[in-house]
Amino acid sequence: MSAQNPGHIARRSMLKGTAAAAVVTGIGAAAYWVGGVGRVSRSVGKKVIIIGIDGMDPRLTSSMMKEGLLPNFSKMSAAGGFRKLGTSTPPQSPVAWANFINGAGPGSHGIFDFIHRHPHDQCQHPFYSAAETIPGQGGWDVGDHRLQLDFWPFLHKPPETLLRRQGTPFWDYLDAAGIPSTFYDLPANYPPSPSKYGNHRCISGMGTTDMLGSYGTYQSYSENGPQSPVRQTGGIESRLRFIGDTAKCKLTGPENGLLKTPAPIVIEFQVHRDRAANGVVVEIQGQKILLQEGQWSPWTKLDFPVTGPSFAPTGHVSGICRFYLITAGSNYRLYVSPINIDPSAPALPISEPKEFVQDVSNDLGLFYTTGFQEDYSALKNGVFHDEDYLRQAGFVLEERLTLLEYAIRNYEDGLLFFYFSSSDLQSHMFWWDSDDKHPTRTAPEAQKFYAHIRSLYQKLDTVIGELNDRYGGHATIMIMSDHGFANFGRQFNLNSWLRDNGYLNPQECTSIMSDVNWSTTRAYGLGINGLYLNLKGRERDGIVEQGEERENLLNELVMRLTAVKDVDGKSVIRGVYRADQIYAGDATALAPDLIIGYRRGYRASWQTCLGNLTPEVLLDNDSVWSADHCADALEVPGLLCCNQIIRSDNPSLIDLAPSILEDFGLQKPLAMTGRSIFTA
Repeated sequence: MSAQNPGHIARRSMLKGTAAAAVVTGIGAAAYWVGGVGRVSRSVGKKVIIIGIDGMDPRLTSSMMKEGLLPNFSKMSAAGGFRKLGTSTPPQSPVAWANFINGAGPGSHGIFDFIHRHPHDQCQHPFYSAAETIPGQGGWDVGDHRLQLDFWPFLHKPPETLLRRQGTPFWDYLDAAGIPSTFYDLPANYPPSPSKYGNHRCISGMGTTDMLGSYGTYQSYSENGPQSPVRQTGGIESRLRFIGDTAKCKLTGPENGLLKTPAPIVIEFQVHRDRAANGVVVEIQGQKILLQEGQWSPWTKLDFPVTGPSFAPTGHVSGICRFYLITAGSNYRLYVSPINIDPSAPALPISEPKEFVQDVSNDLGLFYTTGFQEDYSALKNGVFHDEDYLRQAGFVLEERLTLLEYAIRNYEDGLLFFYFSSSDLQSHMFWWDSDDKHPTRTAPEAQKFYAHIRSLYQKLDTVIGELNDRYGGHATIMIMSDHGFANFGRQFNLNSWLRDNGYLNPQECTSIMSDVNWSTTRAYGLGINGLYLNLKGRERDGIVEQGEERENLLNELVMRLTAVKDVDGKSVIRGVYRADQIYAGDATALAPDLIIGYRRGYRASWQTCLGNLTPEVLLDNDSVWSADHCADALEVPGLLCCNQIIRSDNPSLIDLAPSILEDFGLQKPLAMTGRSIFTA
């Protein structure tokens, strides 16, 4: 998953229309999913089940298997095989999952990083690579409002969020063949692609926004908070001002897109404290929520009125959130989760067909719908402590296991795909597999939380065992991850390196977004692994000539970057790859020119991802986000475990789609470059 939260570069969705009112109870919690072999499907149809465990590391998994700690992985491995699974270049989640979806590399799907740019605007508006919101065009101005009417004779164009993944997803071939497929929380598929023949269902996963149009914006309130609300990456912090024992607060919601200048819809609520009980009562929209210190609320439905001109009826959109009283006593601190799209009345398209997520919610109640569900931003910003994050991430896993039980209960045959995020977003925060100094924790603390990752792997092993017991003799089962993990102790600022070596000017430049001199800049970095030439005829202010100058510059950069050493003499970069040599296909227009593959322990710096420069080129990572995978693909492979014999010695993500099609008796399409793992 992301090593840089792309939420603050996303354009906010402009929500319109009405949402049905419903009261649905919160999803039930479970320590972990426990199934029963008696529930195995009696359908005679072909069954293929794929469990995607984001970020599950093959080295740790192999080690724990040898220790006898993952008996169910060992059992599946003995029946079919266990392999390292080649990941994408670069090994970033949107790129990797798109490789899986297309059965081919980035040249087929056009996703090369978490962050993309449009060359024609010279990096001014970077966007999340897999989805982009396009502003509306035209409108009928009425006072402070602007109405966009998409029918004749007006033909205005309302804002629209577009799926930027190109090519044909492999489930389209199943759909055409009449083979049902169901995907729960599929990454890199928001908004979800349509089903032409009605045999495909999907709930979108990573990339799905919250109601603010970001990738997860919590809101926190404390007595020691700022005088005026302060926005941080991933959060909004406000002062909790008690008069007597009551504080009036404001909750920021989605923007009202009917205004000429869109502004957030704000809900007022009150917090009443009970000093004796170390608790509060949150009163919001007629609902009263009682919380004691350390207690979480169930999911709470919120109504956001979308007001237009006086002659137009007020629309309504629904969102859901959870409240958490972090501390009481001397400093009351209240956390509100990102406002998720309400699955019982979704204001934005998050499933295919659109009723699918509502059907699930009718059965299970409310649940997380954002693509990034573990609130790592709250931990990075100091709103959560480690134990707070651990507990919140546990809620996410509980919901996922309940959803898996639903998925199995409603599965007969065809393809079932189910996704777990826990092993990725918890590893970013808790992974540390060495004696090196941890960025933020003492050695005992680092060991304690790394032990939690090992425990998480054991919980997931239990899930795999239950699944194998149910379907092991009746289905092809694949357990796969998109990449592995590595410590992240040192960060490299690519733009600072380009500045110091004369490729980016002026010397005092602080950001390619503001004070770069494009007339003398030949190369720049944007995103986590991408380097771009300021190429004439492609970039708006390009100066590097096509042909010999471009070729010489690329070769020079490859040579010099691979030679970069840290202050202790360690090599920083394992490989630098030319996009024109490793990508093939028709979707390379936004590709970087070079992809930087870092060695284990290193990654692009936090500042360089959005084009900012620091005085130092190499510096310590000082974030609780202490592990990552945005390195060289050879450093962080994923894993594949199957109950059928894996005959390929070096399987890769692009091989899984053709393997699935072959298992259903379908031929591999010409567009797929992968090969079946079941063929030697």
